[in-house]
Amino acid sequence: MSESNEIIFEQKNQLGVITLNRPKALNALTHEMAIALTDQLNAWAKDEGIKAVLIKGAGAKAFCAGGDVVKLYQEGKAGGDYPYKFYHDEYVGNATIKHFPKPYLAFVDGIVMGGGVGVSVHGSHRIATEKTMFAMPESGIGLFPDVGGTYFLPRCPGELGMYLGLTGARLKGGDVVYAGVATHYMNSQDLEGLENSLASMTFSADPLGDIDQMINVFLGDPGESKIKTEMADINRHFAHDTVEDILESLDADGGEWAVKVAAGLRAKSPTSMKIAARQIREGAKLSFDDCMKLEWRMVNRIIKGKDFYEGVRALLIDKDQNPSWNPANLDDVSQADIDAYFAPLENGDLKI
Repeated sequence: MSESNEIIFEQKNQLGVITLNRPKALNALTHEMAIALTDQLNAWAKDEGIKAVLIKGAGAKAFCAGGDVVKLYQEGKAGGDYPYKFYHDEYVGNATIKHFPKPYLAFVDGIVMGGGVGVSVHGSHRIATEKTMFAMPESGIGLFPDVGGTYFLPRCPGELGMYLGLTGARLKGGDVVYAGVATHYMNSQDLEGLENSLASMTFSADPLGDIDQMINVFLGDPGESKIKTEMADINRHFAHDTVEDILESLDADGGEWAVKVAAGLRAKSPTSMKIAARQIREGAKLSFDDCMKLEWRMVNRIIKGKDFYEGVRALLIDKDQNPSWNPANLDDVSQADIDAYFAPLENGDLKI
């Protein structure tokens, strides 16, 4: 067993187990945790004694509530290079999970947002429970839905990915399965039994099949998906390619749901929303690796901008919930402004 204060690695027979161990911080991902996770996965990929990997969060509240955004804010405001290092190594870690050659299971039990989605959604098996609460809320802090959101959001049913990426809407367990963010659903109390069963297994030549069979023993019933009942509205309004057209469609609807969604969108960073709308449309046509390279371009420009720091200040530092976005209106964010976020970097693309 190897461990630190923040992340724990264990070998249980043929199962590698990772525990994100910052329960008081809702297991928020630090730079050191991201590096350690990637290093351990690279080692386990070559270890013939490890047939599968499981990742989970410590405590009862969260799998992982995201990246350590407050430190990113503090270091970025001070002009340091920590944000660049963090996002670089976080994105490399996301790609390591996506390309991991063995089954990778995530127990997304509790809160899973942002960086927590990045260390779970790209694995082979993502198990949601009645405690799961998923969101990609980045446009509300002047960022964009990253950690592979460019890839997985356009691959959600219908226009659900555009809706989730722009609104930051929260989904519960059954809805997370419907969205394709999770692959399976079971009761939270049964996760320990599944882990113990996997840890006691001698895997066959088909470990994916072994794991599927074992998960089927513990499967639960998520009930009816609430978000599924909203898909007609989501598909109608979020089929548009621009934020302006989406808002126009919602305003023309005038119904209670549409009015609430439109008001939520207008509270978010205009720049972030325009970036997110474009990234989701472009991501539908790109490979995973190209999506991550695009995100690396975008986040380099975000770090140099203003809205990210203002969004984090308003939501997490001063907590006045009143960010002053710059520009403040969609009309003042030009096409050239958005193009600049997607342009090639002088130092080249992310190496995956």
